[in-house]
Amino acid sequence: MASLLDEMTDLKGLARFPHPSYTCKQFSSYDRNARSPSEDWFANNDCGHYLREEQRAGRTEYVMMDTPGPGAIVRIWSANPAGTLRIYIDDSEKPVIESPMSDLLGGKFPGLPRPIAGEYSKGWNLYFPIPYAKSCKVTSDKGGFYYHVNYRTYESGTAVRSFSLDQLEALKPRVQRLVEILSDPRKAVGPGEYGSQEFELAIGPGQSMRHEMYGPAAIKRGVVRVGARDRELALRSIVLRVTFDGERTVEAPLGDFFGSAPGINPYAGLPLGMTAEGVMYCHWYMPFRDRAIIELENFGKDEVTLSGELDVEDCKWTDEMMLFHAKWRAEFDVPTRPMVDWNYLNARGRGVFVGVAFAIDNPVRDWWGEGDEKIYVDGETFPSHFGTGTEDYYGYAWCWPVRFTHAYHAQPRVDGPGNYGRTSVNRFHILDRIPFTKDFKFDMELWHWNEKCKVNMAVVAYWYARPGATDGFKPIRAEDVVLRPMPEYVVPRVKGAIEGEELKIVRVAGTAEPQEWDGLSGGRHLWWHAGMKPGDVMALEFGAPKAGKYKVIAKFLRARDYGIHQLAINGVNAGNPIDFYNPDVRASNEVELGTFELKERGNELAVTVVGANDKAVKAYMFGLDYILLKPAE
Repeated sequence: MASLLDEMTDLKGLARFPHPSYTCKQFSSYDRNARSPSEDWFANNDCGHYLREEQRAGRTEYVMMDTPGPGAIVRIWSANPAGTLRIYIDDSEKPVIESPMSDLLGGKFPGLPRPIAGEYSKGWNLYFPIPYAKSCKVTSDKGGFYYHVNYRTYESGTAVRSFSLDQLEALKPRVQRLVEILSDPRKAVGPGEYGSQEFELAIGPGQSMRHEMYGPAAIKRGVVRVGARDRELALRSIVLRVTFDGERTVEAPLGDFFGSAPGINPYAGLPLGMTAEGVMYCHWYMPFRDRAIIELENFGKDEVTLSGELDVEDCKWTDEMMLFHAKWRAEFDVPTRPMVDWNYLNARGRGVFVGVAFAIDNPVRDWWGEGDEKIYVDGETFPSHFGTGTEDYYGYAWCWPVRFTHAYHAQPRVDGPGNYGRTSVNRFHILDRIPFTKDFKFDMELWHWNEKCKVNMAVVAYWYARPGATDGFKPIRAEDVVLRPMPEYVVPRVKGAIEGEELKIVRVAGTAEPQEWDGLSGGRHLWWHAGMKPGDVMALEFGAPKAGKYKVIAKFLRARDYGIHQLAINGVNAGNPIDFYNPDVRASNEVELGTFELKERGNELAVTVVGANDKAVKAYMFGLDYILLKPAE
């Protein structure tokens, strides 16, 4: 555990091919119907799938992971942690960790505080090494949740000291130091031993600049500030290229290279970040044997000024050293149907994948990222990483349009309302880096809820590779870096609607809150979810223009994890229970609930969970878009 803790912040170590060697793979709850590109490849029921169920000590345990060692867990994620999570290692019948899953992933387990673990924009993450010598099994005693477990498997014969709580206590000072670095990763890499080389330059339209350095050496830190009439446009139109030892391994628009685009979007990652003041920093370690050439080209129409610092240090080049790579690609007006696997990276050679930054322009409020990651290593025909959703890969959940930042993953930009406009996300694989010896392929499904729109997408992939490695990226052209405009969003509203998300909640079992949703009145609905069961009730208060008799009409949301509910107004049932199940997320038609005698204030709409459709995920959720009142004759 001690050496693995060091790896969590050792960016210099990323540039050396791992020794002892290991693979990094993932267990997840992905839909098992997705068997091949010709057989339900985009199946989307990604919740509640496990390796098997086991009976232990009178309880059912759902097995999320079961693998031989030697190895180490390097990441656990869930959108809805449930039950008690147990980690069994080395064939022991007694778990080495036994904890409510929400505590372990939420930063409440003793010795593993935030930001080692924590909830970020509805996603629950644990980044901490749990090594094992012989085997590892992970279970929960409650089903019905989404999960990822990322893990390493070392080459046979590797000596691994298995995890124990005693080690966690003994290494407490080192864990505390880790917490400090992950909490403020801007301080993880300081100025070089001999100080920083400062620079200031101006690049006019169509101009370029070039700077050469000689090795053996390594770039260990860079800081850049950009001055321009339109900084957002400048950060896309200035293209950075770096050639190490005769190989062009870096080519990306400047802002995209720093992990978020377009524009300055504050976040604090371990290898990359941006501050609100417009300072961009880079901590990727970039060694080279003979020579490095840094080039900047201005494809824009305005002059851009750049200032900052560059730290270079002596570095002994060895056969295990690798060159740093960062490449960008963009595609515009991509239709959302048919669904496709959109490629992030195709690389050949020997190397290690260490991260990605992704940006999308979404012309509707509908969720754009239902698609799963699919990562193939060294000739795999079925991905060894098969995820459960784009936001899940980036460490958040439920398409939550709220900014967050963490040392390893972030959503620095989300314009809104909802998921409309420009969104930027990133994830850096430090402890969970993925080595490859021959080739590496990373696809992300484009699985958009809206079937009839087009999106713009851009990605920067980050990896290290031995000299001679190749990739599928094409040189950047002027037309590639044009920043497409995004029109201002106009929120649609139904005339006279009493918006569900604005109603007063009188009482509720579980959680009820507004959720952004494209196509609904006001762009949101009242979403009742989390911890519900048959018999639970949510009561809402609403008013009428004046006391009298009204026909009550309502509109709802329907989905695969929504339940059957009985509605009642002022204690009178509104017809029979309504089944809100639908295979995909859809707004219902307007539903006539009946005619009721209403007061001017203080009317109650009660929603009771009755059950769920046989085909539904048994989460019993409910969504109210709006109520309409029409005077009854």
